[in-house]
Amino acid sequence: MAFQVEFVSPEAILYSGEGTQVIARTRGGGEIAFLAGHEPFIGSLTTSEVRVTESGGNVQSFCVRGGFVSVSGTKVTVLSDQAVASSSLDRDEVMAELAAAEAALAANADDQFAAQDKAWADLRLAILSGSNASAAH
Repeated sequence: MAFQVEFVSPEAILYSGEGTQVIARTRGGGEIAFLAGHEPFIGSLTTSEVRVTESGGNVQSFCVRGGFVSVSGTKVTVLSDQAVASSSLDRDEVMAELAAAEAALAANADDQFAAQDKAWADLRLAILSGSNASAAH
């Protein structure tokens, strides 16, 4: 049984389609899978991969930099200030962002913004490398 799935950011709707399963990583709760008929739910997301199994069986992967997931009726909505389809990642861009974050951390190991930037770059690099980044964050 399928349900509506949307990824929403301040700029646009990143994805809208029908899915049979959504797997996301929530703060303090680990990975959670949403199937049709799931109880209403709102959770805070960590910087992680969110996977959508579409009605036809294809799996769409997205990198989210935090945000929220909401399940209501027959709809799962992912809200994130920063989200990107894994298929559109650019290795050179990610490597440049990782180098900048590592340089900032080398200058100040307590820089929480740089640590968050590094985690965001690490996630996308892991996705590009084909590993299951969800388990790492």
